[in-house]
Amino acid sequence: HENTGLQSQPPPEKQNYGATAAHVRQGPFVSVSRNSPAKRDYLIAAVLCYANLINFMDWFIVPGILLDIQKYFELSDGDTGLLQTVFILCYMLAAPIFGYLGDRYNRKIVLGGGIFFWSGVTLGSSFISELYYWIFFLSRGLVGIGTASYSTIAPTIIADLFEEGKRTTMLSIFYIFIPVGSGLGYVLAAAMADVTGDWHWAFRITPCLGSLALVLLILLVPHRTQRRTAAHRALSISGTIRVAAEKPGVHRTAKTTWCQDVISLAKNWSFVWSSLGLTAMAFVTGALGMWVPLFLYRAQVVQGIVSPCLQESCNSSNSLIFGGITIGTGILGVIAGAEAARRLRKINSKADPLICATSMFISALCLYIALMVAQTNILSTFIFIAFGELFLSVNWAVVTDILLYVVTPRRQSTAIALQILVSHLLGDAGSPYLIGTISNAIQAKNGHSFQWSFWSMQYSFIVCAFVGVFGGGFFLLTSFYIEEDRKEAER
Repeated sequence: HENTGLQSQPPPEKQNYGATAAHVRQGPFVSVSRNSPAKRDYLIAAVLCYANLINFMDWFIVPGILLDIQKYFELSDGDTGLLQTVFILCYMLAAPIFGYLGDRYNRKIVLGGGIFFWSGVTLGSSFISELYYWIFFLSRGLVGIGTASYSTIAPTIIADLFEEGKRTTMLSIFYIFIPVGSGLGYVLAAAMADVTGDWHWAFRITPCLGSLALVLLILLVPHRTQRRTAAHRALSISGTIRVAAEKPGVHRTAKTTWCQDVISLAKNWSFVWSSLGLTAMAFVTGALGMWVPLFLYRAQVVQGIVSPCLQESCNSSNSLIFGGITIGTGILGVIAGAEAARRLRKINSKADPLICATSMFISALCLYIALMVAQTNILSTFIFIAFGELFLSVNWAVVTDILLYVVTPRRQSTAIALQILVSHLLGDAGSPYLIGTISNAIQAKNGHSFQWSFWSMQYSFIVCAFVGVFGGGFFLLTSFYIEEDRKEAER
């Protein structure tokens, strides 16, 4: 709606919520609803989406050429998994810092600095010699710090720019670029390695694209827009701007400390359980993203489809196919999740966590089947991996939407930062390393052969299916608290 002035609150059964929450409360305040988004708002959102694309392309360059990197630095499976673990650890440890900065300072400056930093480090990592593998590990950690600034703050800017159903749509578009960027990271890395015969060139493209994102951010995102939307968030309840400054006896929302914010969020059970569900998602996606192309390569070697890679540049077709699957299933999954949430909310107020739980259970089943058929039928493996990724992608926008309506606006950056910290600390920070370590242990007990290289990865991957089931359980627990926490956030 676009009415202004005092309005009575609709009865609870007719209220919208989540990304569609924009109802106006009756009281001694003058309520001013924002006009429909201007073209500038969509332009800002487009810039943020483009930068998100580059962000996740950088994430998945390493998995796209993992076999080449493993051979170049002579790394075991465990050490190879540690590459992504270092990246995620630095990313998650930096996230709360940027959440604090994003809630209190100019977000455009923080975003610009992050893009410049991670692009520069990525470029520098392409010149590292095989003798200094530890510097390569360090560079991935520094890239993680830079990307944390973006993932923490950018969603809150979009949440400020749009209200009602438009926010769901724009967040869905923003999160579509997670799987699209991830898939393009595989495709870019594999294509550059094939074209140039040198995998180092994969790390020299995204910095150029990042530079363009930085220029667009500087030119198209005004400083005053950032300050104004931040002020709106501080004075708004469910998208309604409360003009209180001129009213005698009216006080602005008191500022709280970071510790107070954290304590409040820890008592928010919808936030806690949905964050643990997201953690399970992160565990599975982190392991899949790191190891699937290498797992498929080992399965093909065992079946005799491909020969073992002995030359300097290995065949990257699995990365190209898996990248394409990631892009397609990601787009379809995010759109399907947002549409399912929009429709089912009308008939069930617990629809969001139930959608997430169902998709996690189905995804876990598909991934388990994919692992079981890998030694006999590669095509079926690709198909079930695609379905597994599809149902994982359903949850991306829905989980963020849950956070945005169970957490008050002035704590949203902090909440996102804490969710990033927990989901990565217990999720994809450790899963690539854990899978690689289990694989190493199995190979050590049974000897190094192509058959056991495949079996060791297959057995270690089964952990992901069980974690997916736990994730579905966490989202089911979220459904028990979602209504109460949503109403509390609105109050």
